[in-house]
Amino acid sequence: MNVSNDDDAVDSGVDLSRRRLMSGIVVGGLAAAALTTAAKAEQGGAADLPFPGEDAAHKVVYQFNKGDAEYQQHVLFSVGAALRHYGDNVKIVVTCFGPGIHILAKNPKRPVSKEIRERVSSLNTYGVEFHACGNTVNALKWKQEDLLPFAKLVEVGAVDLIELQEKGYSYISW
Repeated sequence: MNVSNDDDAVDSGVDLSRRRLMSGIVVGGLAAAALTTAAKAEQGGAADLPFPGEDAAHKVVYQFNKGDAEYQQHVLFSVGAALRHYGDNVKIVVTCFGPGIHILAKNPKRPVSKEIRERVSSLNTYGVEFHACGNTVNALKWKQEDLLPFAKLVEVGAVDLIELQEKGYSYISW
């Protein structure tokens, strides 16, 4: 025997209203997300992502060859801005040589602020590659072990810049 009282009917009505409200919020949120994604795709932004294994639509190589802190902050801020703008659809390489190589040293011979060291490590965790010029490393009598673990040793920094540009990388210099 099914016995229903008025309280059950009121509770069911409230539950139904809550479900409708929540469904509306979810559908509205999904619609807003779809519109945002479509807008970014039209702009060629982060929403227009490559499939795994495909090259990023944007490729940039930064020359990093000075030791002063203001220069280093500006270049690394620009790298971060490009990364924020393009998201996973950009490949960024920072080629370090001359005085700029010290940002990649475990024990730099020139002053490198804690903030810059942290920013370099952080950018690397987001996929930014840091290349170290072999000529500069040799001139400093360093070895691969003297560099941060993620630093990629290249034979010549200038040649690295040339070859990356030949592969379609845009070249940025300060």
